[in-house]
Amino acid sequence: MSFTKFAFHQKIVAGIEACKYEIPTPIQEQAIPALLTGRDIMGLAQTGTGKTAAFVLPILQQLLTGPRGIVRTLIVAPTRELAEQIHDDITRMAQQTGLRSLSIYGGVSKLPQIKKIRAGVEIIVACPGRLLDHLREGNLSLSKVEHLVLDEADHMFDMGFLTDIRRILKYLPAKRQTLLFSATMPGEIRHLAEEILDNPVRVQIAHSRPTATVSQMLYAVEQEQKISLLKGIMASTEMASTLIFTRTKHRAVSLARQLQGAGYAATSLQGNLSQQKRQQALNGFKRGEYKVLVATDIAARGIDVSGISHVINFDVPDTVEAYTHRVGRTGRAACTGEAFTFAGREDRQIISQIERLMGEKMIRVNDHGLAVAIEEPASPAAQPNHQSWPGERKQDRPARRGGPRPAFRTGSGGRGRGEQQPAGNRQDGNRRKSHSRAAILNTGSANLFLNS
Repeated sequence: MSFTKFAFHQKIVAGIEACKYEIPTPIQEQAIPALLTGRDIMGLAQTGTGKTAAFVLPILQQLLTGPRGIVRTLIVAPTRELAEQIHDDITRMAQQTGLRSLSIYGGVSKLPQIKKIRAGVEIIVACPGRLLDHLREGNLSLSKVEHLVLDEADHMFDMGFLTDIRRILKYLPAKRQTLLFSATMPGEIRHLAEEILDNPVRVQIAHSRPTATVSQMLYAVEQEQKISLLKGIMASTEMASTLIFTRTKHRAVSLARQLQGAGYAATSLQGNLSQQKRQQALNGFKRGEYKVLVATDIAARGIDVSGISHVINFDVPDTVEAYTHRVGRTGRAACTGEAFTFAGREDRQIISQIERLMGEKMIRVNDHGLAVAIEEPASPAAQPNHQSWPGERKQDRPARRGGPRPAFRTGSGGRGRGEQQPAGNRQDGNRRKSHSRAAILNTGSANLFLNS
């Protein structure tokens, strides 16, 4: 199947070709026909599924006819990075249409934004706070808006923007096409959808599971040993581009500095940076000037960088949804990727929830078994060097120290649940070294790597 089935205008086809889109993703295949007919959409989709193009392309098709120089489409996003990313995507897809897009967010001067608004734009991509500032000051009119898109609505709720969204709605005409996209559907977002959507088409694309192209691995490690573990993994693994997540802004800055001191081209992305510094860090990561980006969850929203080979959860996230978003930064566009998670005793509950969501266990990489660090033994018969997680089979366990390499592993690398995969027969690029490296690091009381 190709994009020709949607009968887009040739100017939009040129944009599709410029973006090198060839085959529609599942969400594009389901959403685009409904949007072209003017239907409202409630979409549940995780990051990396192609949802931006799913709503931008049909909106551009509709904007080709009608007045120019007035705001006809409003897209609301929770973070500056996401707003800028959507704006960049629109610019590429609309390059031959003459349609203009503007991103609006705080942390920068209002004056350039006001000048561009007055010069005339058809599409605005905005964060709620700065958008409300412009509306209250009379710098912007939304009275002619035909399309409203709320992207990552659940994250806007998490950041406390739901009240701002309701205020923004008062500036919009009642008759419009409304699109709401969210990775999850908490009660508050469901209520908002019921209020603002008119008989919507519901599109749900594997919203709760990490993509099958990502291999997910789990390391047992105490907090004070994480730095040594991280450096050992990075020294032994071929990593083209690595995104590391921390729980706090302070830790993101500190970790990036330590990696810089160890000789890595690393930088951090966190909320205390000015917009200029944030953009410099993100652009440097995109261009490959930085091979490692250390970020918090909020700062990382909107990062859409092709070729991220590894995601490392230096700190386990607080929710299953946050884990899904993090892991979704790699393995995009049908490419393979790896996600490493560092877990301690205090993380056992969230790890169990993540694995229930996935329907399978992450790959245990260390030779003492994760359960030694974070979970009670499944039975008195459990071996001293390995204590089973619920549902774990004996043959799934990692080899004991000095023992033979397991005949196969299971994980989320695109094979069926529990399907056997020969350890020495991987063909998927990025996974060449992680599982076959020798024991390389001793963290005091336990060697955390699998002997092979």
